[in-house]
Amino acid sequence: MSWSPDHEALRGRVAVVAGATRGAGRGIATALGEAGATVICTGRSSVTGSGGSDYDRPETIEETAELVTRLGGTGIAVQTDHLDPEQVRRLARRVRHDHGGIDVLVNDIWGAERLKGGPADWNTPVWEHDLDAGLRILRLGLDTHLITSHHLLPLLIGKPGGLLVEMTDGTAAYNAERYRISVFYDLVKTAVNRLAFSQGHELAPHGATAVALTPGWLRSEMMLDAYGVREENWRDALLPDRAEGLPTAPRSFASSESPRYVGRAVAALAADPGRARWNQRSVSSARLAGEYGFTDIDGSRPDVWSAG
Repeated sequence: MSWSPDHEALRGRVAVVAGATRGAGRGIATALGEAGATVICTGRSSVTGSGGSDYDRPETIEETAELVTRLGGTGIAVQTDHLDPEQVRRLARRVRHDHGGIDVLVNDIWGAERLKGGPADWNTPVWEHDLDAGLRILRLGLDTHLITSHHLLPLLIGKPGGLLVEMTDGTAAYNAERYRISVFYDLVKTAVNRLAFSQGHELAPHGATAVALTPGWLRSEMMLDAYGVREENWRDALLPDRAEGLPTAPRSFASSESPRYVGRAVAALAADPGRARWNQRSVSSARLAGEYGFTDIDGSRPDVWSAG
């Protein structure tokens, strides 16, 4: 498919991507940078220290900011724990001082990938689930979004046209009919869809738009590591004769997507002057690719939801 990003589409726009260290957050930050935006990349993992991260991983917000700049935007790293209201308050003050306001806010804070466990841990009933881990999932997946919106949305509503994106897993329609991993995970991912709906109601009088967005099967850094591949050779995970100790991915992995794909979905929304038609809606990266015509980095338009 013939498509290439417009490197001037978001020039002069300011975005905050909360949870930009890795995965979808990094993909969104880099896609916004690819479109020329100034992107404030926040998260706990920094070259200055982990900042309380639940992961022992090498990715940092500075790395993400450098990628944003390399792709044509302006990347700014600000270490922030979005569970700490005072840190988020300081972030808001800094953004207001340095930029006056923001055009895009992306709530992609998560950090509970290890707490939700792998397939062997899924479907554990609430009375057998580790309660502390479950409540931590709620805090990481919901409290962080609410704290961030409370402090940063005042920067978004200063002029009409602002965009809030709530990142989740599964559209509202998909999740309404399916149990998702555990009571705690299910509650978080369902609630974030509703959070976009509620905030969209509150933002509409200010000319702003709130959208819940889900990627498909995301080839995050953690996912690639799990299959022993890199983005450059991710299809090797589908081969049946893999080296000892390396799992073979299920066939649906063929419809997986890079983090940049969902990032391009956010960039497309931000560049659309008619984005208000999406207010309070819950959509997937594939749905928006069909609407706006963008592709993944390999030129494909994957849709794991329709692939089943």
